[in-house]
Amino acid sequence: MNKDIVEGKWKQMRGETKAWWGKLTDDDLDRAAGKFEVLAGLLQEKYGYSREVAANEIDKRVTEYEAGLKKKTTPTPAK
Repeated sequence: MNKDIVEGKWKQMRGETKAWWGKLTDDDLDRAAGKFEVLAGLLQEKYGYSREVAANEIDKRVTEYEAGLKKKTTPTPAK
C-alpha cells in the first residue's frame, strides 16, 4: 500500500524525503521519481541498508507522513 502512496504523492513527499535521508541528492530523488523500488535501492546504496531494512524504513516514514497529513486535515471538535 505504501508503494502506491509514494508514487501518488511523490511531489508532496519529495522535500520530506530529502529531510529524512540527507545523503540523497536531488539527482537521486529525480531518479527515484516516486518509485518505491528505486528509492529502496538508493537507500541501500547510500546507507548500506539491506533490502528489507530499506523497505521497512520507507514504510515507516510514509506511514508517519500520512498520519501527519490526517492530523492537519482533521478538524478539532468545538467546545
